[in-house]
Amino acid sequence: MQDLEMQQYLFDLNGYLVIENALSPDEVAALNRLIDEQNLPPPDVSPRFGSAPTLGASMLKAEDAPESKRHEERQRPVGAGFLNWGRPFCDLLDHPAILPILRMRLGDCIRLDRIYGMYMRKGMRYGKLHSDYGASAPHSGAGPGEYYAFRSNQIYEGFIVVTWALTDAGPEHGGFCCVPGSHKSNYRLPQQITDEHESSPHVVMPELPAGSVLLFSEALTHGTAGWRAEHERRTLLFKYCVSHLAWTSRRVEEPSAVELTPRQRILLREPGDPLRHFPSLFEDVAV
Repeated sequence: MQDLEMQQYLFDLNGYLVIENALSPDEVAALNRLIDEQNLPPPDVSPRFGSAPTLGASMLKAEDAPESKRHEERQRPVGAGFLNWGRPFCDLLDHPAILPILRMRLGDCIRLDRIYGMYMRKGMRYGKLHSDYGASAPHSGAGPGEYYAFRSNQIYEGFIVVTWALTDAGPEHGGFCCVPGSHKSNYRLPQQITDEHESSPHVVMPELPAGSVLLFSEALTHGTAGWRAEHERRTLLFKYCVSHLAWTSRRVEEPSAVELTPRQRILLREPGDPLRHFPSLFEDVAV
């Protein structure tokens, strides 16, 4: 495994980092077995599974409810997603392979904002290039560098995505793709790359053997290439941020079927100012 100095350099340089063999073959097999037990619909119906937070049934049926009631529903945590499928999923929340990287990127006070899984079968095409922050973001409020600034030898950015590969992915198979270094770009992504991203020499698909973990900045221009492999693509995505940030008003709930550790419960707390209203994950926490 690369040392932290090398990991920091490569993540800063490329906007993403791959750590191979983060999970053992037995751990990968256990996660896949638990997914098989869910009897999920085919991926061509929906390429996502196990999402949290999600819209609750009460929200979906509340079209005629007063706005105040709908607002109340939107404030509630809705669902634990695949965290309810077993301890192996919960163990990924604060896995030792990712904690030093998250601390390096986001500081000591980190929360989990969203989770979901993605799966694909041969022939599926899915996912245009996009970024949620920076010059190519779809909303004008996020200017270049706003979520990838460097001051006092520390990086300040919005969200870090942690993607666990449960099957082999990469150039021969398909899956995650990105434009390396685009998290620092001051110019919008050219339409030519957008339209031809699967054949563009500027877009790469890193090798992700089963058991690898990929971390990337949401400021990185990234997407999903078509799936060409005979086996099914399976990945689990965990989206982390500095403790005072949030993507929506809904939260990931604690699973009812698994008892979390104190550190894991901190990750699911309401947003709060670092250290003042939100504790460190790395001090005085019995894991």
